[in-house]
Amino acid sequence: MTDGPVPGAPAPELPPPRRRWGLGDAAGGFTAGLFLSIAFASVWVQASGTSSLTLGLFVCSLLGNWLGLGGSVVLASRRKGSRSLSADFGLSIESRDVLPGVAAGVLSQLVLVPLLYLPIQYLLPDVDVSEKAKEVTDLARGGGIAVVATFIVLGAPFVEELFFRGLLQRSAVRRLGPRWAVALSALLFGLAHFQPVQFAGLTAFGVVLAVLAQRAGRLGPSIVAHMAFNATTVLVLLATR
Repeated sequence: MTDGPVPGAPAPELPPPRRRWGLGDAAGGFTAGLFLSIAFASVWVQASGTSSLTLGLFVCSLLGNWLGLGGSVVLASRRKGSRSLSADFGLSIESRDVLPGVAAGVLSQLVLVPLLYLPIQYLLPDVDVSEKAKEVTDLARGGGIAVVATFIVLGAPFVEELFFRGLLQRSAVRRLGPRWAVALSALLFGLAHFQPVQFAGLTAFGVVLAVLAQRAGRLGPSIVAHMAFNATTVLVLLATR
C-alpha cells in the first residue's frame, strides 16, 4: 500500500519558480529605450520640420524610451519569469509606502540635491542646475500642463522604477549582491537622463530610491518617492517661472 496525501492536510509548498531573467535583459532594455527614444524623436522632427524642444518632441522621446524600458520588463517576466510583475519585480504599492515615500522624495528634492550642489554653485555660479527641468516645465502652457504633469509625475516614476529598481536592481542583486546592485542601478539611472549637470543629483537620488526598494522588498516606496520628487520639481518651477 502506497502512502498518499493525508485528507485535510495542507498541500506541500512548491519551490519558487526559477528566475531566468538577468542583467542581459536589463542591458537590452536600456539599449532599446535609448534607440527607440531617438527613433520616435526623429520621426517627430521629420513630421514637424523643427528640432526645437516642443511638447510633441518631449512626448515622443519619452514614449520611445518607455517602450524600450517597460517592454523589456514585461518580456522578461513573460518569457523568463512567472508572468507576474509583482512576483518578479515587486510591483506593489501599499498604504504604508505613502508617508515614507513622500518624505523621501520631497526631502531629496528640497534638501539632498541643494546641499549636493552647493560646492558646484560656489565654484561655478553661472551654472543653472535646473535648466533642463525648466525647459520641460516651460512647455506646460494651457492644456500642456496636464500632459507634462502626467508624464513627469505619474508615467516616469512608474516605468523607471519598474526597470531600474525592478529588472535591473533585482538582476544585479543576484549577480553582484545588494550594495553593488544599489550602486549600479543608481549610476545607470543618473546616466540614463543624459544631463551632465544634473548627473550627480540624479545619481544621489537614485541611491535613495534603490535603498527604499531594497529594504521594502517591493517598488511601492521608491515609486511614491519618485513621484513626490518629480511633483516637487514641477510645482516649484511652475510657481517661480
